[in-house]
Amino acid sequence: MKVAVAGCCHGALDKMYETLELLQRRHNVRPDLLLCCGDFQAVRNEADLRCMAVPAKYRHMQTFYRYYSGEKKAPVLTVFIGGNHEASNHLQELPYGGWVAPNIYYLGYAGVVRFRGVRIGGISGIFKSHDYRKGHFECPPYNQQTIRSAYHVRNIEVFKLKQLKRPMDIFMSHDWPRSIYHYGNKKQLLKMKSFFRQEVESNTLGNPAASELLQHLKPTYWFSAHLHVKFAAFMQHETNSKEELPKATKFLALDKCLPHRDFLQIIEVEHDPNAGDSLEYDAEWIAVLKATNSLVNVTQSSWNMPEKNGLHAKWDYSATDEAIKEVLEELNHNLTIPCNFTLTAACYDPSKPQKNVQPVHTINPQTTEFCAQFGLTDINNRIQQAKEEGSGRGECEEEEEEEEMDSTGSAEEPSEYNTDNSGLSSINPDEIMLDEEGGDEDLSTCSVDPSPDHPPEFSTSFSDIRIMPDSMAVSSDDAMDSNNEDLEKSGGSKQGEEKSSTDRPLKRIGGDENGNSGIKKIKRRNQAIYAAEEEDKTD
Repeated sequence: MKVAVAGCCHGALDKMYETLELLQRRHNVRPDLLLCCGDFQAVRNEADLRCMAVPAKYRHMQTFYRYYSGEKKAPVLTVFIGGNHEASNHLQELPYGGWVAPNIYYLGYAGVVRFRGVRIGGISGIFKSHDYRKGHFECPPYNQQTIRSAYHVRNIEVFKLKQLKRPMDIFMSHDWPRSIYHYGNKKQLLKMKSFFRQEVESNTLGNPAASELLQHLKPTYWFSAHLHVKFAAFMQHETNSKEELPKATKFLALDKCLPHRDFLQIIEVEHDPNAGDSLEYDAEWIAVLKATNSLVNVTQSSWNMPEKNGLHAKWDYSATDEAIKEVLEELNHNLTIPCNFTLTAACYDPSKPQKNVQPVHTINPQTTEFCAQFGLTDINNRIQQAKEEGSGRGECEEEEEEEEMDSTGSAEEPSEYNTDNSGLSSINPDEIMLDEEGGDEDLSTCSVDPSPDHPPEFSTSFSDIRIMPDSMAVSSDDAMDSNNEDLEKSGGSKQGEEKSSTDRPLKRIGGDENGNSGIKKIKRRNQAIYAAEEEDKTD
């Protein structure tokens, strides 16, 4: 089947789906599934905008609300993970995953599903060492700390995914697995993104937890986004025994959804022709969720996952064949995910702006139903109970007693990782800046700037699409440092776009990107995602 993979969406759903329509018109290619690697921005209303970790001037309504309200429907089944620029209050309603709109499914903090027999997994958020070992304690209304920590990866999600034993076809993460850049054209990557050099040379660029998952899961494909550059790599995994067959992972990172950017890729994936067209639960993943339910933590306390070190009575939470069989029997062997999308918040109305509406902590019926069906802890219900009992004070309220934390990590114990990539010293001129010393502006303000009711005719500048050969093979020139000057070009001519996929090997192609040299103080990665968008619109 044909799978479309997208980088950072940033709420531009109309543009993404229009690009797929253009692909069908030009190449007669219609994908069966769309995967989005984070920064999806499922913003329903003005309150959601306030829960998105970007400066207020970059908070724009975009077009998701039209799919949430039912005004529009996604033309292709869309599955996505969360990034670091999300309506965190909305995604937090669905910690185990669920529908954010008809035909648009969120994988949750971490999740695994199946479509047409293809196993698809993912982990949301980005890595930040000082939050890694905490529980999911955040809830709206967020403060300056929790609006960011809400999207940081936690060790419990990584631990759950490491219990999986069965083969993984596709896996998604927002930030890259650390060290993956050593398996592709690193020289060309640094030519396009020279500000990554320090982290690449010190091997601190990327997510170390994702790197562990890459080594453990060994998926056939791994897709990422976040760094706003297209980059391919091919990683051959080591075998643990002579009997084990060698495995390899084809990695691809994509750019953000803007004109003349490589934000979309089509690949051909082997599937089960006898499988249905519905999105399905993964029985092993459900069994792992049930086995690890006792490990759920909704506090700020840092703690380690069980391991074989003499301190834990149990450290193996992998699913047995019997446990998987029990899950199948519970579901009567019907793994179809129910289409039980429910509106849980008022939808944005351009004619009646609600600029003063405040975000609230919501229990989503989808999560309630899922937890009841499989006997799992509803994380949001647990947080709500903690608030009511008073034990959640300082975790869910914007109070001065909340402890101040810096980028060096938790005051309690050091992270199990000795480096932290999320507070890098290098400047990425292609991303939003989040100043940790209050540069985020007032969380109570937002700029509502919906797309026009009658948008202009779709621009062919959103046509930088690459159709992969079946194998998604990385050529020898791509896998080595190449001096091919053609790689410096962005997209190429219209004639080049019409070439067949067999004439075009996987290449990392990037356009000219002018950094903002006027920025004086950098506290974080992520500076001008939307600023670049505005520049592109004026071109």
